[in-house]
Amino acid sequence: MVALPEAALAEVHLELVLIHPFRDGNGRIARLLADVMATQAGVGPLDDSAWDHQREQYFAAIRAGAVLNNAPIKRLFRQVLQGA
Repeated sequence: MVALPEAALAEVHLELVLIHPFRDGNGRIARLLADVMATQAGVGPLDDSAWDHQREQYFAAIRAGAVLNNAPIKRLFRQVLQGA
């Protein structure tokens, strides 16, 4: 198993969400990519279903990432990884 820090997942997730030009679907694709990364590292797939109940927290983390504050999205991925 390869160590997979939340920073790697968070940064890739944010970049994809922020550069993807479509309003609908980019989060699902970014989550799928996180699952692929986690699976390749021997950790995943990830259970990020809690984010569905924390939509405002998730969107706030994305907005924070848009201004180069990755701490909130890293925190969300840390929670998911701890549950894995």
